[in-house]
Amino acid sequence: MALPKACDWLGVPDGHPFGLQTLPYGSFSNSRHPSRRCVGVAIGDNLLDLTTAAERLLPGRAADFSSGSLDVFMAAGDAAWAQVRAALVAWLSRDHFRSAIEDLLVPAADVLMHLPFTVADYVDFYASEQHATNVGRIFRPDGEPLMPNWRHLPVGYHGRAGTVVVSGTPIRRPCGQFKPAAADGPLFGACRRLDFEAELGFVVGVDSVLGEPVPASKFAEHVFGVCLVNDWSARDIQGWESAPLGPFLGKSFGTTTSPWIVPLAALEHARVRPPSLGTTLADYLADTGGWGFDIDVAVKINGHVVSRPPYSTMFWSPAQMLAHMTVNGARLRTGDLFASGTISGHEPDQYGSLIELAWAGSKPLTLPDGTSRSWLEDGDEVVITASAVGPDGTRIGFGDAHGQVLPAWLPEPGLP
Repeated sequence: MALPKACDWLGVPDGHPFGLQTLPYGSFSNSRHPSRRCVGVAIGDNLLDLTTAAERLLPGRAADFSSGSLDVFMAAGDAAWAQVRAALVAWLSRDHFRSAIEDLLVPAADVLMHLPFTVADYVDFYASEQHATNVGRIFRPDGEPLMPNWRHLPVGYHGRAGTVVVSGTPIRRPCGQFKPAAADGPLFGACRRLDFEAELGFVVGVDSVLGEPVPASKFAEHVFGVCLVNDWSARDIQGWESAPLGPFLGKSFGTTTSPWIVPLAALEHARVRPPSLGTTLADYLADTGGWGFDIDVAVKINGHVVSRPPYSTMFWSPAQMLAHMTVNGARLRTGDLFASGTISGHEPDQYGSLIELAWAGSKPLTLPDGTSRSWLEDGDEVVITASAVGPDGTRIGFGDAHGQVLPAWLPEPGLP
């Protein structure tokens, strides 16, 4: 079935990444109602106030959006998700609904976006074979770059939900312990090797029962949608603390997400077979649904594109990540966020982190303005964007995940 056309009066240009093919969900407020949050749906350069539109046109689902958060709607399940998406397409493609929704359109430039759901748990994976190989070569130049378990299971770590922030929130340079190579022992101070990681995030809508694994085949029944993620990383702190239990303070100080959650239904045409399905896997990781995605990512530092990582090369699919995350019986909860890990392609200009782009500082990255970076500096702004294949030659947009680095907070001399 061909994609309907958005009503002409909406003024959505052909090819807009937030056309009817996308319809992502977010949470916003504006100067007219600064203390009231609404659920919004992006259409062109505007937002539709879905909280009010549902009250008028879909009262049976109005309670799902009354709080201004996606929490209740995500928990309602895939039948509700399909019902609302179909209603949105109808409202925005038929002139019949103009009088009911025209006053509910708000310019995107005039709103403040919020984190659209309550983050329950946060897990970050390590799903790119190229990224894992690059990091292995940096730290083990004379050894096998991949650990023996890497091609057998999606490696991950449990992060900190409370420091997941919406795009636009500044990120303060963290402090902690680290050990320079020439030092006799560890030092304490501001991170000297601050990095970004370009990732995708997957948002769980429907929870599961404690003790019951969720198979990969149930991915679309539990996962509501996809967002962009920047997993900011303090490489020096991470390197000193990671033996024997892995990342902790080097990761937990801030994780940025895009304000828009793109529903899985919008990504049907972007699905591809993940490379892991060409290997021998444990049965629970045999993702016969083929939940890889053809998504093109771009990373900018201070307005300059430094990388274009392709998500299609990711070895492990999000369905396999979900299956592995729950195979021991761990429970899913509404609002769980799990991220892909750094997205890196095979070419140097496709690496999704500075540790790769500047090879751990040994080959500083030169920006088009003539400056160079081994690691992020105070004041640097990192912006991650992405687009995916959509129906009828369209592109699916994701918005962006951006954040600016603030100087570290250190007590003044003599103060506790």
